[in-house]
Amino acid sequence: MEKSSRARIAIDGPAGAGKSTIAKLLAKELGVDYVDTGAMYRAVALKLLRTDTDCADQEALAAMLAGTDVDIDGGHIILDGEIVDGLIRTPEVSALASTSSAQPLIREKLVALQRAMGDKKSLVMDGRDIGTNVFKDAEYKFYLTASSLVRAQRRAAELAEKGIECDLEQVKADIEQRDWQDSHRALNPLKRAEDAVEIDSSFMTIPEVLEAMLDVIDR
Repeated sequence: MEKSSRARIAIDGPAGAGKSTIAKLLAKELGVDYVDTGAMYRAVALKLLRTDTDCADQEALAAMLAGTDVDIDGGHIILDGEIVDGLIRTPEVSALASTSSAQPLIREKLVALQRAMGDKKSLVMDGRDIGTNVFKDAEYKFYLTASSLVRAQRRAAELAEKGIECDLEQVKADIEQRDWQDSHRALNPLKRAEDAVEIDSSFMTIPEVLEAMLDVIDR
């Protein structure tokens, strides 16, 4: 990919496949912005708390969203012109983001903002429906996956590093349940876009996955 050209790179896949890790590395390698869609939902949750807006009140929610802008620039999360990197990582914001992100009005708003970002600049974005919904015409699409067992082992290793014990079979069962929910949800379910390059990272290292994506982009 030429540095002067605009390109939207969409990375979709199931939970625990390593999408965010690879997306950040790929963006750094290409010198473009990595768009953390989860952080965008957290930013909206922060504003919900600040404005005391009840998601159940659709009229109030719509009014709040109409005056809301969320951007990502240089790795910073910007809410209405304010950098909120640390403010969106509190337990209170995390809890609200988990539930508020399912609101159709919020999803519509953020998808519109994400598309606007893609209209202005090159970027790497990962999620569940980036290539199938947000950027259906993305210049590059990848579907990053791995077996549920491998993803469970990776998750268990992460928890072990934090001193948290877990049952591998339960972690695997939880991941498989999440897979089913993501692929069967009514609104933009998880699936591989027909024109996406699928990469199974089960037996690949992070550098190998990154190199595989760069090979596709450099063709």
